[in-house]
Amino acid sequence: MIVLGMMSGTSADGIETVVVELEQMAGRAMPQWQLLYHASIPFADALREEILACVRADTGTVDRLCALNFDLGAAYADAALQTIRAAGLEPSQVALVGNHGQTVWHIPGHSTLQIGSPAVIAERTGITTISNFRARDIAAGGHGAPMVAFFDALFFTDATKTRALQNIGGIANVTYLPAHAPHNALAFDSGPGNLLMDDAAQRATRGAQTYDQDGAIAARGRVNENLLAELMQHPFLRQRPPKTTGREIFGAPYGAQMWQWATAQQIAPDDIVATMTRFTAKSIADAYRAFLPTLPQEIIVSGGGAKNPTLLQMLAAEIPTARLCTMDEFNIPAQSKEALAFAVLAYETWHGRAANVPAATGARHPVVLGDITPGKNWRAA
Repeated sequence: MIVLGMMSGTSADGIETVVVELEQMAGRAMPQWQLLYHASIPFADALREEILACVRADTGTVDRLCALNFDLGAAYADAALQTIRAAGLEPSQVALVGNHGQTVWHIPGHSTLQIGSPAVIAERTGITTISNFRARDIAAGGHGAPMVAFFDALFFTDATKTRALQNIGGIANVTYLPAHAPHNALAFDSGPGNLLMDDAAQRATRGAQTYDQDGAIAARGRVNENLLAELMQHPFLRQRPPKTTGREIFGAPYGAQMWQWATAQQIAPDDIVATMTRFTAKSIADAYRAFLPTLPQEIIVSGGGAKNPTLLQMLAAEIPTARLCTMDEFNIPAQSKEALAFAVLAYETWHGRAANVPAATGARHPVVLGDITPGKNWRAA
């Protein structure tokens, strides 16, 4: 079965897409899979600006959310068709689309909202679309995240090494995999990933850059210990798992507040970016020390943060006993992992199998995830 997975994360910079072929083998819980294609498709500037407006309580009005839901559906459909053609396939050859959607608001343990109309995707592509994965886990008492823990445990549990699969998107989340024990996996959001770094880079460059490319600004700057200590006081960092977070806590208003605090202390812009980068690394490492049963022997980094060498150096320095590598080492492009995970989740849903990890999300029991929107291929699939 060929499945297309899509993910647009908290950073709201674009859509990650994958085309993957999955085949269930008799007697094996883990399907065989082959990644056929991966693409990173940026949002148009106007669409990104609208997303960033709609994820704020003060500007995300119901009329804008209503329109954005369909506009994003069209953007996802276009991205899906572009990816399918680039993979040398026709839409009729793809059985399912698994789309995470764009999170606009998340209330841990209560509710969540991801938009990007699946009806528009199914109508424009003709492909049966599975979406809204997080809601069922929350209905079962969970946080609805991290959803990638199922994929991580299924494909990356090692017989001898304890691993941490560290995704660094807008938010940082970790899946802890004890050696040879996938059912003992833990996962949670540790705090900000790229969000505050991106916010600071944009302010430091007066809008010329939307992120710190290759960690160059942070590399020029010096970490300010006073600012770092202030950042590390955030109460979310001390909250015990299961826990999730997002722009509601670490978005632009918090970034503006901390930038104002730092400039009042006469901290240079490059130093603020360096300190925000160290904050991500340190908050990840402190979460390992506080909440994991043991420190991992190997840390596998994915997401946009895997492309920031300054951040990776800081993270490696925080946990020198672990081998740090990126998902690319496993022939999976670092930025594709979450899209790949949602392709697998869609595959599991189609086969009627539960794919949340209650130990990670806090749900009362395993549940089948997502809503199914039939496409033209509904009967054939």
